[in-house]
Amino acid sequence: MPRKPVAREAVLDGFISLLIEEGERAATLEAVARRAGVSKGGLLYHFPNKEAMIAALLERLDEHLAQDLEAMAAAPEGAAAYFIRSSLWADTPMDRSFVAATRLAEVAHEESRRRFSAAQARWLELLAADVGPAMAKAVLYMGDGLYFNAMLARGPGGPGPGFGADLEGLLVAVARLRG
Repeated sequence: MPRKPVAREAVLDGFISLLIEEGERAATLEAVARRAGVSKGGLLYHFPNKEAMIAALLERLDEHLAQDLEAMAAAPEGAAAYFIRSSLWADTPMDRSFVAATRLAEVAHEESRRRFSAAQARWLELLAADVGPAMAKAVLYMGDGLYFNAMLARGPGGPGPGFGADLEGLLVAVARLRG
């Protein structure tokens, strides 16, 4: 499989960074080209419009989600513990793709919303197999709450003080569910 051009990846990374830091409205073609260090013509060579960049972001998100779901299914501690443990911002490519796509969903981008709904269904399926269907949503909401509160407390960059204790407490509760 041929390697994707470096400029294409730089443009996509710039688009993701702008979405995370400033939101969808700020992620114009001109701003993305500036952030990526390419001309607008260079950007247009790889992405003829904003929707093409969005499609590439969602493809990247799908790749990260597939890897995450594989790791979750194979986690020796169980899917629920894996989900909780991975619900803190760690500035991973998955985190960055996820938050960038969230910024699109915030402005009612339907395809982004559809992808999140599909991901949530797959997470719930794995969680239900681990802790039962009744508790699967509770675990999902625990993970979502951890992620959301870490973002509020600190923004992209890591959890704030006290999140380690919260995380360990939730993991103990999840272990009881499995026990």
